[in-house]
Amino acid sequence: MFRHLIETPEHRDPLSGLVRLHVLHHATEHEIYGQWMIDELASHGYRLSPDTPYPMLHKMERDGYLTYREERNGRAVRKLHAITGKGRRRPDTRTKRPRKGSARECSRPFSNLA
Repeated sequence: MFRHLIETPEHRDPLSGLVRLHVLHHATEHEIYGQWMIDELASHGYRLSPDTPYPMLHKMERDGYLTYREERNGRAVRKLHAITGKGRRRPDTRTKRPRKGSARECSRPFSNLA
């Protein structure tokens, strides 16, 4: 039934959304790069391989949330990512009131299913 959700890259890891928010948070403060994000997330207890942040950063670029510039240090090139206007605009759900009868409004949202 939900097999299509599991097979899509965005839904394989339930924490990927949190990692993307973490990326946007730090990109508002300063330019970021892949290895820095790996080290930063490690300081919070996440162990990421290089296979995780780089495709995510590329997708966030394609989707318009980040831009990048290249910085050359000898033969090495580092992509420094910065947040875009689209990346700064995200819905603030804390300011919205829950609809009457919504799960957020109820103290026991599934009690009527028993």
